[in-house]
Amino acid sequence: MNEICKVAIAEPSELIRKGLIALLKQLSRVKIQVTEIATLEDLTAQLKTHPIDLLFINPSYWGVEIGKKIRNGAQSNTLKIIALVYNPFDNGLLSQYDDVFSIFDTAHKLEKIVATLQRKEGELTTQHQALSTREQEIIVCIVKGMTNKEIAEKLFLSSHTIITHRRNITKKLQIHSSAGLTIYAIVNKLVRLEDIQTSIEPDEEAQL
Repeated sequence: MNEICKVAIAEPSELIRKGLIALLKQLSRVKIQVTEIATLEDLTAQLKTHPIDLLFINPSYWGVEIGKKIRNGAQSNTLKIIALVYNPFDNGLLSQYDDVFSIFDTAHKLEKIVATLQRKEGELTTQHQALSTREQEIIVCIVKGMTNKEIAEKLFLSSHTIITHRRNITKKLQIHSSAGLTIYAIVNKLVRLEDIQTSIEPDEEAQL
């Protein structure tokens, strides 16, 4: 992920805040910008003046209804709120939160929560629409195992133009392999699974 995920931690314990920040900084796939919040006044001011993608908040300290209050008063409808818990909670009480993270959970779970909640709804569709019709045609040819020369002949373009298109596709989608493009093409229904060759030439893989 290339975008910065803006995270706020509303937790009175400095030890817990620092520990969570340390875990967040270990997340290799997510760029994190963290703000520490220790009081309700700071939380209110932060929500009013700064955009936040993810909010970790302690419902035991702030009250279990704090999540609902924040969501109702938040300026952004994309804010994700995660309950930061110390002890087992009734799931029904935490239904107003997008997810739950216990201080006994692993860094792997934290990474999964952050990555999942940061992912914008309809992300694949947005990427799909960002591609031109020609780029979509070239992706189809690539996942079918065609070489640059074969694609150029099929689309009546030069090999140099095909290479330029492939670079643009890689830049837009941040996908650097034919295998990745194959998954993208199937998910976005550019091709059917039965239309794809089972083998991909190694030199074509390297050209992406």
